Amino acid sequence: MKELPIVTLKRIRHRNDNQICLEFDYNEDLILITKASLRATWSMTLKCWYLKNNPKNLKLIFSVFKGNAFIDSSVLFKKEDKPKIIIRKGKRDLTTKNRQLLNAYYTYLKGKRYSKSTISIYTFFIADLVAYYNDIKIESLDNRAVEQFVENVFIKRHYAISTHRQFVSAVKLFAKFYPNCKIDELQLQRPKKSRKLPTVLSQEEVIDVIRCSQNLKHRAIIALIYSCGLRISELLNLKLNDINIDRRQLIVKNGKGRKDRYVVLAESFLPLLQNYFITYKPTTFFVEGLKGKAYSASSIRKFLHRYCKIAKINKIVTPHTLRHSYATHLLEQGVDLRYIQELLGHAKPETTMIYTHIARKDLLDIRSPLDTALASLTKTQKGEQKFLLSRNIN
Repeated sequence: MKELPIVTLKRIRHRNDNQICLEFDYNEDLILITKASLRATWSMTLKCWYLKNNPKNLKLIFSVFKGNAFIDSSVLFKKEDKPKIIIRKGKRDLTTKNRQLLNAYYTYLKGKRYSKSTISIYTFFIADLVAYYNDIKIESLDNRAVEQFVENVFIKRHYAISTHRQFVSAVKLFAKFYPNCKIDELQLQRPKKSRKLPTVLSQEEVIDVIRCSQNLKHRAIIALIYSCGLRISELLNLKLNDINIDRRQLIVKNGKGRKDRYVVLAESFLPLLQNYFITYKPTTFFVEGLKGKAYSASSIRKFLHRYCKIAKINKIVTPHTLRHSYATHLLEQGVDLRYIQELLGHAKPETTMIYTHIARKDLLDIRSPLDTALASLTKTQKGEQKFLLSRNIN
């Protein structure tokens, strides 16, 4: 039976009216239906088809796509959550001197050979700090000024602890770059990391998610992330010439920390890989969007969330959850921690050690004291009735 493509419905506010947004992978038949039968409009800014949100149009959507596509309306009918606080990078009212200082800091970070994302984040944080004290000389800023900025800005924005730690790192570098200020980078302290254990799927749940994927490209993406323990950025940057089918391995180039590493391809994945190549014919990257353009991380997160819902998995699952699951399952199979560290591309063994807290391999051998107590009670009672926890309580 041919798998039906998925059309996701969403609510949007566009052109001062409530609209229904239709999202689906490029499909000429669906585009024809959308244009001819629904008379929907294509938005270049939103990158989706849309039409007015009313019961008549909603009924029409389900009618015209019946037998042609699977309609995912879960997002459309979902109750709206409280709006998230989004900090946009807008123009700041900075003095000429402060703007020159920020440009110099940006160049300083580039000279230190930090990654583009790190340079962008650090410069953004320092720009916020400088803008907050725009009317005060930067030379007079001290540690207490940094603390007050955190108290009055960071806390109100509900930034995560990890973001707070990044901010402190940015300020420490700024203090080294601009020693004229009174910030003592040695006295600045980062808040302690949250020691949360990652979410992990069972092997059965991973297979269920793959089975529920109704699109060949989506299935190949999910299977590759899990079978190789890839980060989502590593998958998106993976090129065709990085895959060696004969040696059953792929090379992850320029991963986190600018490290390359080899990863083993699952033998069971090869037929799916071959089918995917024949069907989609990618030209440069393993996974490509429309007209050979880069595929987006948000698209992967969306369809993974959708398939988990279909598979009735009531956990918050992200692409990184598949990487966590890969590492945990390797550990449970008895693979040495050093090899897992190498396969994941971790710089420190301490990072890989977190999976020892999740793996069930050794924990399953530990007997609960409740089981021991009940077994002991059964032995001493001999001929008496066996005590059962599930027995009804009068």
